[in-house]
Amino acid sequence: MSILSVSFLLFILGLCLVYFLVPKRFQWWVLLAFSLGFYALGGLLSLPWLLLTALSAWATARYIQDRADAEKAFLAAHKAELSKEERSARKAKGKKTRRRALTLCILLNVGVLCVFKYVHFLLAQANALAGLFGGEVRDSVRWIVPLGVSFYTFQTLGYLCDVYWGKAKAERNPLKLLLFTSFFPQITQGPISAWNDLSAQLFAPHSLDYDSFSLGAQRLIWGFFKKMVAANILSGYVSDVFANYGSYSGLATFLGALCYAAQIYADFSGYMDIMCGLCQILGIRLTENFERPYFSKSVAEYWRRWHMSLGVWFKNYVYYPIAVSKWNQRLGKWAKKRLGKAFGNYLPATLALVVTWLATGLWHGASWGYIAWGGVNGLFIIFSMWMEGPYAKWKKALRIRESAWLWRAFQVGRTFLLVTFIKVLPEVGSLRDGLGLWKRIFTEHSLPHSLSELLPFVGDRRPLLAVLFSVGLMFLVSLLQRKGSVRALLRRRVPYLLRICVFVFLFFLILYFGVPASGGLGDFIYAQY
Repeated sequence: MSILSVSFLLFILGLCLVYFLVPKRFQWWVLLAFSLGFYALGGLLSLPWLLLTALSAWATARYIQDRADAEKAFLAAHKAELSKEERSARKAKGKKTRRRALTLCILLNVGVLCVFKYVHFLLAQANALAGLFGGEVRDSVRWIVPLGVSFYTFQTLGYLCDVYWGKAKAERNPLKLLLFTSFFPQITQGPISAWNDLSAQLFAPHSLDYDSFSLGAQRLIWGFFKKMVAANILSGYVSDVFANYGSYSGLATFLGALCYAAQIYADFSGYMDIMCGLCQILGIRLTENFERPYFSKSVAEYWRRWHMSLGVWFKNYVYYPIAVSKWNQRLGKWAKKRLGKAFGNYLPATLALVVTWLATGLWHGASWGYIAWGGVNGLFIIFSMWMEGPYAKWKKALRIRESAWLWRAFQVGRTFLLVTFIKVLPEVGSLRDGLGLWKRIFTEHSLPHSLSELLPFVGDRRPLLAVLFSVGLMFLVSLLQRKGSVRALLRRRVPYLLRICVFVFLFFLILYFGVPASGGLGDFIYAQY
């Protein structure tokens, strides 16, 4: 079911009616039924894999929790009888058993994820290698990737790790964990929520509240406006540039890259606004995924503010476990003695960042373009980490103040251009195409003589005016968000009738520009992950 369809609007209308009409103790059952219904409409053949992930995580978490509780009770009951060494040995044995169960469940679910997302990529590489020797590897595998498999796998494995580490209690009801896994507002594009953050809200009773309904509906309209007016019109421009960059000027190609940066932000954050707005109507607060990312002063800061829930997941479950692992810490101590204190201090974090960013690239897509994309992001972050000391000395020598607005503007502009160039690398087509687009921008210096030469990808200029208005409005909203919620600001400062006029105007733009621009387009960009 497309989020941009009338059927989806009817779906969420039906959800809200049933949700607030049933007794509150049954509300989570309504969410489960509608979530499974939403998922089934996306493809019944995908449903068994969702159930496998949820039920395997439920059973494993219960086993881990029960073993941990039994061990704790036994040690408390026999505290006086056991020596310190016996207690330590029993704890080590219990931890090993629980870790084995955790590992098996992770291997099962990551294995399913890898089979669906990466088998074709691996077969293509094997085919290329076999071709060097005149051979061929047949790729006869045909299947549909389960909807949202990357997101629900990561979210459920995060829950499992939290139970293993004692940060969360294992859920005893398998249907409640199934709801956490399948909750439809976040299953296709996130956010990737933590069990402790989301579960209490899913199972708590909620009443229909005017403020929540009003603010949620406003955010829904804002999200549809960003997606249908900004992202979908820009999508046509970007597709044209990516397909024809070889025949466009470097400046026109560069403008196409800027269009893609605006498109992907409007697309992804628009989806989050739609789903966060819907959840706010239901009384549920989803984890935010964006915090004005294009105002970041470094690539590392950008990734703390873009797709934040994914960054937190990789930090908690990939980066930190590697960075603080015993073998990595021993390697750091060895490097301190033989290669210098600074090298030894940075080495564990560097290795963890390399693994994290290569994994992030593979998570986004099974292609060399995405692997390179992850590698380039990681390279900038690692380089910045290693250069912290020299940077501080240079800024002191040049008397650069961090609070100076001109310096902050330079940092923001530099970071925006860096992430824009990195973004387009895997999106043009192959990695060779992405590098070719870069080359076109930097080596083709002819100046356009007319607006049609500057913007050869623009036909009718009325949608262009709508895009310029929408991008300008998103920029203004991002500026105002420094002081908090814009909806709350409008509520305090703008009369009620004028607020209604603002959202009616946005709704008119959606109908006039967004609906025609959305005809024949695919769904949201991140829905493919």
